[in-house]
Amino acid sequence: LILICPLSSLFAKENLNRMSEQQLNLYDRLINEPSNDWDIYYWATEAKPTPAEFENDVMAMLREFAKNKKREQRLRQPDLEYLFEPPH
Repeated sequence: LILICPLSSLFAKENLNRMSEQQLNLYDRLINEPSNDWDIYYWATEAKPTPAEFENDVMAMLREFAKNKKREQRLRQPDLEYLFEPPH
């Protein structure tokens, strides 16, 4: 699992534990298939349109997360311990 930026790693920390297997597969495909990580950032922030092959509920979740409606400070990636914690 390669995390492209604070946006996607913070998204992963908040969402991976509650995603279905299908959503996890879509997320894995999203973060591993595009050759340019900046494309994912541009799609998530709606600076560029998302290609049809990546337009799905996980991309919609990432776009919603990118809006940062809670105005959280997101300046750094989270520590990776959350990947090894049991689900809550």
